Amino acid sequence: MLQRLFQLRERGTTVPREIIAGLTTFAAMAYVLAVNPDILASTGMDRPALITVTAITAAISTVLMALMTNFPLALAPGMGINAFFAFTICGIYGVPWQQALGMVFVNGGIFLLLSATGIREKIVRSIPYEMKIAITCGIGLFIAFLGLKNGGVIVAHPATFVSHGNFATPSVALCLGGIAVTFLLVARRVPGAIVIGVALTTLAGLFVPAANGVAGTMVTTPAKEFFAMPSSIAPVFGKLSFEFLTSGDAFFKALPIILTLLLVDMFDNLGTLIGVARRTGLLLPDGTLPKAGRALMADSIAAMLSALFGTSTVVSYVESASGVEAGGRTGLTALTTAGLFLLALFVTPLILMVPPQATAPALVVVGIFMMQSVTDISLREFRTAAPLVLTILAIPLTFSIAEGIGLGLLASALIALGTGRPKEFPALGYLIAAIFFLSFFHIFPFNG
Repeated sequence: MLQRLFQLRERGTTVPREIIAGLTTFAAMAYVLAVNPDILASTGMDRPALITVTAITAAISTVLMALMTNFPLALAPGMGINAFFAFTICGIYGVPWQQALGMVFVNGGIFLLLSATGIREKIVRSIPYEMKIAITCGIGLFIAFLGLKNGGVIVAHPATFVSHGNFATPSVALCLGGIAVTFLLVARRVPGAIVIGVALTTLAGLFVPAANGVAGTMVTTPAKEFFAMPSSIAPVFGKLSFEFLTSGDAFFKALPIILTLLLVDMFDNLGTLIGVARRTGLLLPDGTLPKAGRALMADSIAAMLSALFGTSTVVSYVESASGVEAGGRTGLTALTTAGLFLLALFVTPLILMVPPQATAPALVVVGIFMMQSVTDISLREFRTAAPLVLTILAIPLTFSIAEGIGLGLLASALIALGTGRPKEFPALGYLIAAIFFLSFFHIFPFNG
């Protein structure tokens, strides 16, 4: 049955090889079970419930992708998108997390419509390739910055805005040690390096005093039990709110947020799809991907499900490439990964042990992975370099993915028009830039 369902022989693979590949993918991305709840809990959401939701949405969306496309591609709540959700939508804009989930759901619905009509691919093509890379790099810097901030390595400073923390503080030293160990594991290509780094830092935290001033308190709080039934998802499931749709003013304030969700999700997923497909040999000679439409549909449905369950948008994970390197060629690899996410539900007490100092190394390493694509950008010509560098810098420095993308697109549009080369920037790109312009300067209808 597996042979017929997943075309194992045609793809030149076997059941054992696919299962090993699925295990490899899970080991590479299991850190999301600790990191995603840690980030989203900063909005006031229930952390134990978020662990359960993260595992369930990762499993369901990965099964969808496996059955609809037969790709060895795993999905889970995305790094970068969750930071945008927590620190920009809920933090800077002050949107309640319930309404933020509503925006994620609307984003998924629009995605579904755009994917079904083929407009989604046109929008993706409307943004220059190098701008997509710059957005990825900017998000990478943002994620790495968040990791250093959460671990106390970087702190606020009244004179210089930011400075380094007190490295002599035991909790900060633990974070730095965790980063160093994780760097070495990744550099030595140890399978599951990020997860091992998180685990080792968490264990070390059992013996490191916390910086909360309470005597006898350690960075890591020991679990009372190793295995338990999954935490209830009731605190977050179905709590999405669409209050922002009830008035014109609220809707126009929400529009740039939804647009940013759309753009980031589009680039993230399409880029991962193409990258993994290239490694599996599924790309056609003309660069097109068979069943790309199905993959985008699966992704859209998963985005809506993620909001319903109570987490930020689910995206395709580039860590799927590790499973491909281990021999994964079909949806059976993804199905194996999904099964492991479900099994992880029963070790929630262990996941709850993980402190911010242990998730920080994961964020820093993932950020570096995203930054590595900077080599695909050409900075020789100033007129092309300026918008790209501005985007990369603005995302972490404004602490907002939305504002970074907006400033980059505005700079691209301005330079294209000002240098008499308006056709170098697509018409749809001008429209998106115009929406950000209206939002930045609070011009009607964005005059909140």
